[in-house]
Amino acid sequence: MEVLIVEDDDAMAGALAAGVATAGHRTTRVARGADALLVHRDFEVILLDLGLPDMDGLDVLRKLRQITDCPILILTARDDERSVVLGLRSGADDYLVKPVKLVELLARIEAVTRRAGRRTGTVPDTIVLGDLDIDLGRRVASRDGAVLPLTATEFELLALLARHAGSVVTREQILDALWGDAFLASSRSLDVHLTGLRAKLQKPGFIINVRGVGYRVEADPA
Repeated sequence: MEVLIVEDDDAMAGALAAGVATAGHRTTRVARGADALLVHRDFEVILLDLGLPDMDGLDVLRKLRQITDCPILILTARDDERSVVLGLRSGADDYLVKPVKLVELLARIEAVTRRAGRRTGTVPDTIVLGDLDIDLGRRVASRDGAVLPLTATEFELLALLARHAGSVVTREQILDALWGDAFLASSRSLDVHLTGLRAKLQKPGFIINVRGVGYRVEADPA
């Protein structure tokens, strides 16, 4: 697998490249956000630092999300709540705080790429729930004809719940389907993406929280 490392620190970039290579992946390193925007098409996963010399990593993330669904893992020293929330809501597939153990990094890379692989194999289909249309093939959701500005993860979450409309989808099932492993530390990511999805849908009561179990959408919403 081709991995792009966007990291301006030479020592950190070298360590990341060496570690990722132990799993058989090939790596390329760039030090600037502008360079990442130019070469992203050649890679299957991106490891993105937020502290870049030419532009903030969150701005790079937002620009990348406008042009690619490639899995992006933020790997940064920023561990404050605001940065985590902004990173995930801006479209990151995962958020890791330095220093990170190699085994965890490799597991997260494997998880997000498994998810991306399943996504590209989706058979085109459309789910209609009231005024909401979810085109699984085009990966577009619209309400009353207006396209909703969902991130890749928000769309995956909506599509998963819609496929099981009328039934409860457990948190573990969601974590497994979206992140590839129900036991990875992605529960916080799920909460952020769910909040963002609800805000963009603007359909109070559409996604029902089944306390202690998971979530459900109604098959035939009023």
